[in-house]
Amino acid sequence: MPDEAEPRDEELLRRMMGGDDDAFRSFYLRHQRPIYRFALHMTGRPESAEEVVQEAFMTLIREGAKFDSARGTPQGFLFGIARNHVRRLVESDSRFVPLAEDDDLHVRAGQASLSYGLGESLSDGLARAEITERVHRAVLALPAHYREAVSLCDLQGFDYAAAAKALGCPIGTVRSRLARAREMLVAKLRPAAAPLKKPSTAAGGAR
Repeated sequence: MPDEAEPRDEELLRRMMGGDDDAFRSFYLRHQRPIYRFALHMTGRPESAEEVVQEAFMTLIREGAKFDSARGTPQGFLFGIARNHVRRLVESDSRFVPLAEDDDLHVRAGQASLSYGLGESLSDGLARAEITERVHRAVLALPAHYREAVSLCDLQGFDYAAAAKALGCPIGTVRSRLARAREMLVAKLRPAAAPLKKPSTAAGGAR
């Protein structure tokens, strides 16, 4: 993550707390998309991700004065707020986390293939889109604390220190959760072994 941007974030947050609308707009534009992606990785629902973004920034406006630079960065503070909203959503809605129906998968795969290079065949585009969907499903199936680590470190490029601040846990915990999450993903994505064929015992079989 670009640490050199953090002093600027602190200045924007300070101005936001003073009622500066331009500062809020700049801070929002800088961090809205990462928060949205994190919420989408955690819930699997675009509408829920949008709700988390809205609630996170509204909470930041109300509680931004609680930010303590000695304990982390404004970005980490915002991710902590978003994380709390995500967890409340998941706990209050038994429908989480949904998996795509097969028909939806094929539609999205076809749409995704249109964005690939002209040199890539339709079958290659479909195959890549289906792999992406399998990974997405596997991430959504992880327990929340493992999914958080994967979302921040593997899908959004946070380093261990930044992820630890966002999740409010030691760096060692992030490392261990990420290692375990990767093991689980490998197991989920590994193709099932093909069953061995039994030798034929019928008359006229192998001689």
